[in-house]
Amino acid sequence: MKVMVNDEEIDVDDGTTVTGLLEHLGLPARGIAVAVDWTVLPRSQWDSVVCEGARVEVVTAVQGG
Repeated sequence: MKVMVNDEEIDVDDGTTVTGLLEHLGLPARGIAVAVDWTVLPRSQWDSVVCEGARVEVVTAVQGG
């Protein structure tokens, strides 16, 4: 199935969770925030299945000054 991740179309397997999507993309589980269809998901909900056509935004925390 296809989902949009940071405005890029990605193919993933049916039943893929947010955690599985992050692993598929090679992203770390720490230091990031995830929103699905414009709703920020707390880490406790990352086991939610991503639906066909979902828009996922992944933001990485950056330190600096």
